[in-house]
Amino acid sequence: MSRKPTKGYYVKGHFVAEGSELDLELKRELRGDVDQSRTDLKKHSDHLQSLGEQLLTLRKGLIDKLALPDRLLDAIAEAKRITNFEGRRRQMQFIGKLMRKLDEQQVQAVEQALEVQHHGSAKDTLRLHVAEQWRDRLIAQDAALQDWLQLDPDADLQHLRTLVRQARKDAQVNPEQPDAAPRHGKSYREIFQLVRARLDADAQAAQEAEDAAEDE
Repeated sequence: MSRKPTKGYYVKGHFVAEGSELDLELKRELRGDVDQSRTDLKKHSDHLQSLGEQLLTLRKGLIDKLALPDRLLDAIAEAKRITNFEGRRRQMQFIGKLMRKLDEQQVQAVEQALEVQHHGSAKDTLRLHVAEQWRDRLIAQDAALQDWLQLDPDADLQHLRTLVRQARKDAQVNPEQPDAAPRHGKSYREIFQLVRARLDADAQAAQEAEDAAEDE
């Protein structure tokens, strides 16, 4: 009586019998590849969803340059108008669905635009620190007023001097409490706001000039 042939298949020239340990191991690896592929797809989908959400914060000058589909732009504009939590959640899911229809170059363009804006945020933080430094210099040094006028020739010098004098007065240490921290009153805050407004205006003008140059 002839023996029934063993079922199996060949892998790289080697016969693998069905049900053998090697067969089971290969099948486990295959299932692992499938699971990994699903994981990658989920990560990519989540990434596109996140990009879509971030598009709501992208400034107009950058989003106009992306040439995104009208349907996506309309969905973004609608999401900005929705205040209801559940309605906004559904709209963001719709935006994510539209994002998945973009080609690779469009997705890269979105990522680059968001990166450009991120650098702008870093510049905003740096400008904040510069404003704090100018405030402290103006309060600590009489000569700093003339230095500031080089940056802001139209500044109200008399008003600024009044704010500085008051800020210095507020910061004087009480002899009865020598370890107490210096007081920072209204003038201290007003000097910072004045300086920051000037720095922000200069930064805005520079950004507008840069955007105009790129459009040419």
